[in-house]
Amino acid sequence: MNQTEFSRLREVLGMPVQEVAKLLRVSSATAYRYESGESEPCFAEIEMLGRFAEVARRQRGREPKSEPKFRFIDLFAGIGGLRLGFESIGGECVFTSEWDKFSQQTYKANFKDDVFAHKSAGDIRPYAADPESIPAHDVLLAGFPCQPFSLAGVSKKNALGRPHGFKCEDQGNLFFEIERILAHHRPAAFVLENVKNLERHDKGQTFAVIQDRLENVLGYKIKSKIISSRPWVPQKRERIFIVGFREDVGFSYEGFEKQLPPESEWPTLGDILQSHNEVDPKYTLTEHLWGYLQAYKAKHTKNGNGFGYSLFGPHDVARTLSARYHKDGSEILIETPTGRPRRLTPIECARLMGFDTPERPWQIPVSDTQAYRQFGNSVVVPVVEAVARHMAPYLFKALGIERSGSAEMKEPLVVGVNG
Repeated sequence: MNQTEFSRLREVLGMPVQEVAKLLRVSSATAYRYESGESEPCFAEIEMLGRFAEVARRQRGREPKSEPKFRFIDLFAGIGGLRLGFESIGGECVFTSEWDKFSQQTYKANFKDDVFAHKSAGDIRPYAADPESIPAHDVLLAGFPCQPFSLAGVSKKNALGRPHGFKCEDQGNLFFEIERILAHHRPAAFVLENVKNLERHDKGQTFAVIQDRLENVLGYKIKSKIISSRPWVPQKRERIFIVGFREDVGFSYEGFEKQLPPESEWPTLGDILQSHNEVDPKYTLTEHLWGYLQAYKAKHTKNGNGFGYSLFGPHDVARTLSARYHKDGSEILIETPTGRPRRLTPIECARLMGFDTPERPWQIPVSDTQAYRQFGNSVVVPVVEAVARHMAPYLFKALGIERSGSAEMKEPLVVGVNG
């Protein structure tokens, strides 16, 4: 059963259900329904629990966070990969937007200290229409939807006769919501992430529009780079990172490669795989599915194309993990002693994307299907951390922060207030 917000806050408080019921002045039966998810507490009840939970956290003697060097907003946040990267250089998230309810669950489970410390939203469009409702910030982060621009997404939409790119009304035009927020708040910098095909989509016209709006309409100085995840994780995944600065601080990607680990230290799948005894047999393909995938590959091999499953061992590097992985796992199948391969487990996917580390265990409160979708749609965290580190001296220069790490700003920062 997925953990409810009520039960999460109750655990932070360290109180049994009956005691929380007294705190909220509801019956024990009602509180147990909140606990199980059978019914939901109202906003005021959750807000009250959040305040008490924050007090309880502080009273347990946890070290308070150091004063942030800058504040950022996390748009199309997914499960928080961009956020992790910019927290690593001293940033504080003051606003989050993510429309998918399952991604929201994972985000909340892994950023528990938020409680009600900052504002969260689902659909970004009402906030873009009223950008004053978004807290002031120094950096805007956005991994805006990539499906309308990806090779697979474009191919699928073409096959179905559906529009793609900016013509995709559900997702493709969300870039313009980002533009509205940038135009209003004028943050010192932004980072936009998308698939590498964004540069080539519609014969380069899509990227040309984005570049024109950011540079000529908004006046930002932008640089973009396609970065592979290969040096940090055992996966061949390439994404474009567009960095913009309001003022010309001399930012470029020159020298970015200097922070890559030596090639001899690049990981392989063996570094992230669980031992065979740790893996639930349910992840091993059934005889029927394995037979189907073998026949499918043999058919396409005979026809001279490369469609079909991919099989990997501990010394290999995986293909790109996609959001469709939950369907059959065929893009990344792992060899097993039984002869029939298996899927990656969700925690292995978390490691493959750089979310789960010994220093930062990652919580997965959702079903396997939702977890596979979330990781397949995510950024690779160590890549974002590398981009953030490379940006840091330019960002601190733009904000007037001393290189020593002082949080002193040219102007006082405005803390967002919950709505």
